Amino acid sequence: MTAARKIAPTHPVDPQDVARAGFYGLLGRLYYSAPDAGLLEALAGSGELNAEAAGAGLPAGWNGMRLAAADAAPEAVRAEYDGTFIGVGKPEVMLYGSFYLAGFLNEKPLAELRSDLAALGFARQSGANEPEDHISGLADVMRQLILDEDSAPADRDAAQQHFFVRHLEPWYGDLCDAIEAAPGTDFYRSVAGFTRAFLDLESEFFRIG
Repeated sequence: MTAARKIAPTHPVDPQDVARAGFYGLLGRLYYSAPDAGLLEALAGSGELNAEAAGAGLPAGWNGMRLAAADAAPEAVRAEYDGTFIGVGKPEVMLYGSFYLAGFLNEKPLAELRSDLAALGFARQSGANEPEDHISGLADVMRQLILDEDSAPADRDAAQQHFFVRHLEPWYGDLCDAIEAAPGTDFYRSVAGFTRAFLDLESEFFRIG
């Protein structure tokens, strides 16, 4: 979705932030395309989260997704993804921020996002088909901002907060609502539950910070 910047290991990233980046990376992968058998198996076999360290809702969301992955067949999940997010004509659920913020695709929120991405030094990959406001692309930007060892910790945190508050916080709840209400979203209903729990925690983190 976006091109990675060259990163010099000047300011090491805290392990807790590395874990946050991992969650963003996972969300980016799950929303970009249906998980294959290997990813479903890895999710099903992953360990539980520490409730005290992770926050109240996150362990439950994570465990729900793990259990759903254990019960899922790759072919069924692929059909669920295609039927929910691609479909024939208008998808059952849109994965683009502009749709939730403005009611249509390719609207003003996308132009504002492109301006912020340019200011951060991100460029659109050649051959990329999805608009930059696809949820998977935004998750990947957050992952890269968290892991940006070229920026001082305070600047790194400020960049994350600014991007999250402008481009994810206003609409991720509506996306999760839409996924949970869509018919036939067995696996992705659990993904939406984890998405909401994780991004709610992020929202609280940035408010406190």
